[in-house]
Amino acid sequence: MSSRDYILKQADDLRWEIGENFHDHIIESLYKDAGQIASKVVKHEGEDKKYKFDQILDRLVTSRWTGFPIMFLLLAVVFWITVEGSNVPSGLLASLLVDTIHPLLKSFGTEIGLPIWLNGLLIDGAYLALAWVVAVMLPPMAIFFPLFTLLEDFGYLPRVAFNMDNLYKKVGAHGKQALTMSMGFGCNAAGIIATRIIDSPRERLIAIITNNFSLCNGRWPTQILIATIFIGGAVPAHLAGIVSAAAVVGIAVLGVVFSLIVSWGLSNTVLKGEASAFSLELPPYRPPRLLQTLYTSLIDRTIFVLWRAIIFAIPAGLVIWLVSNISIGELTIAELFINWSNPFAILFGLNGIILLAYIIAIPANEIVIPTILMLTVTTASLAGVGSGAGVMFELESVNETAQILYGGGWTALTGVSLMLFSLLHNPCSTTLFTIYKETKSVKWTVVSALLPIAMGFTLTFFVAQIWRMLS
Repeated sequence: MSSRDYILKQADDLRWEIGENFHDHIIESLYKDAGQIASKVVKHEGEDKKYKFDQILDRLVTSRWTGFPIMFLLLAVVFWITVEGSNVPSGLLASLLVDTIHPLLKSFGTEIGLPIWLNGLLIDGAYLALAWVVAVMLPPMAIFFPLFTLLEDFGYLPRVAFNMDNLYKKVGAHGKQALTMSMGFGCNAAGIIATRIIDSPRERLIAIITNNFSLCNGRWPTQILIATIFIGGAVPAHLAGIVSAAAVVGIAVLGVVFSLIVSWGLSNTVLKGEASAFSLELPPYRPPRLLQTLYTSLIDRTIFVLWRAIIFAIPAGLVIWLVSNISIGELTIAELFINWSNPFAILFGLNGIILLAYIIAIPANEIVIPTILMLTVTTASLAGVGSGAGVMFELESVNETAQILYGGGWTALTGVSLMLFSLLHNPCSTTLFTIYKETKSVKWTVVSALLPIAMGFTLTFFVAQIWRMLS
């Protein structure tokens, strides 16, 4: 062994002997010494009031006892404003793009002599998928991203990373992963891009793989609708709202738990390693710059992510129309797949329609519910609802939607299984493309796609079996 190798081996052995918190101990001792020196030489008479305010606020938002409640409260407020605030603009956009422009485009296609099949393929398929993505995705992103950026600009988000660091460090990940997961609640593709703030390639890869466990805005409407119908509908009316909201929050928290479990699993297997030290200098609080925040949020995040979603939604719309209108024998491709997959899907508390919807709606989670409704009406031959095969639709009334789902044979188990599968399934194609762009690795992109699916089927299988045993 050469002298160089001997020295490196000695250094490596000594490194493990000093323990994993050695870097933290050094930093803490430096700050402790600095504090002691400052307490002796610094006069506090006439101290800047703003500095005192910063100190008081820091004690509250980074406290072991008040830090997490404040964090959950602020995130809950952001989610509430996003969900409530996006209802009206989403409804207006849907009314404009689906109820007004769609019939006009259909009429225009007929007037210029487009063949019926081409009219349906382009207008009922490609255009409607694009319209649903824009109507459902744009308002929440236009609200969530500016709010999130305002918290970042104010200086609060680094405090969140500080609070979460210890938790993520225990599972071998980085505290900044909390920030990227929070961004994932708006859009997983944006959350993947946000992992650039993590310097360690290993920890960044863990953050990328686990970001899908954050419920993105494309999945919130599905969670809220299904919880309202199947969980809120199972309790007295005066408790329905609270119970439904608690169920959705429970699913979101379950996603955070899964992100910690999977991070721990990756850190102890294929991505084995020690969590890097997180030295963070907390920035001072400052008034958010509103115009700059709006510009950054709309141009760098909202428009960027929306454009990618639109690109992938159009081919999805074409596929949805084709499988619903091309027949082999007496049945369409969609009906053949649903009949074939139903026995398999029932084992997991789902049905063939849900599986098909999640396969052909990979480009955008926003079109899962319209696709499920369209397929349910078509296969169950429900009269007087919808506009035909391949034409996605949604209803404004939750009760009417519930009647369609119950008419298609749905039960409370189907609703619960769908909520769990909505949390644990493959990322949308926009997110997968972003993962590949960020990692430059087909292998890790495939892992990011298959790992949540395997977990989703495993969880729903056990839930379905236990549910049936107890029923």
